[in-house]
Amino acid sequence: MMIKNIIFDFDGTLADTAPVILATMFATFKELDLPAPSREECKSTIGLRLHEIPSKLFPNRAGLGEIYTKTYQRLFKTYNTPGAIIAFEGVPETLTELKDSGYNLAIASSRHRFSLEEIVNSLKMSTLFDMIIGGDNVKNGKPSPEPVLTISNLMGWQANETLVVGDAGVDILMGKSAGCKTTGVTYGNGTIDELQNAGADYIIGSFAKIKNIL
Repeated sequence: MMIKNIIFDFDGTLADTAPVILATMFATFKELDLPAPSREECKSTIGLRLHEIPSKLFPNRAGLGEIYTKTYQRLFKTYNTPGAIIAFEGVPETLTELKDSGYNLAIASSRHRFSLEEIVNSLKMSTLFDMIIGGDNVKNGKPSPEPVLTISNLMGWQANETLVVGDAGVDILMGKSAGCKTTGVTYGNGTIDELQNAGADYIIGSFAKIKNIL
């Protein structure tokens, strides 16, 4: 395949944010007096936008989206201490290699843009990306193709020249519905079954292996 552009998910694909996310989620449940779901149930919602999470975890409780989002965002600042979020092994080096080789790189995340840029900057990776969009930059989040289409339209990228990489089924579905090739990574928050069921074209167990499929 002739790939020129690569759009990455962030949480669970480029950076190991799960410990901070889960700690923040459980603190949010406690403050809002909500029964805490299991860690696996919580982990399965990583990749959704914040306001979408309560309806997944508490389907019988309507109207929690706004208060959950505000509480989570406030508490996240407490748990996101310096060094708490790190890039997965091989990510900075591989991204640099891809950039130096002429690939165009972008991030399509469900995380709010400000938080996303803050973390990317703290990992010293901001200069590697041509575009970064967050969940608050689109009307429809993953698995809608809108995040990918937004980047592609603004950058002038063609779907048949673009690869979408993520750790969750919603990432794969987003990429496929945008007409792109997709790669699932197994070291993040999703499962191999989830990635396969979503129809990932490729599945890799370490980030550096992305070079083998380009």
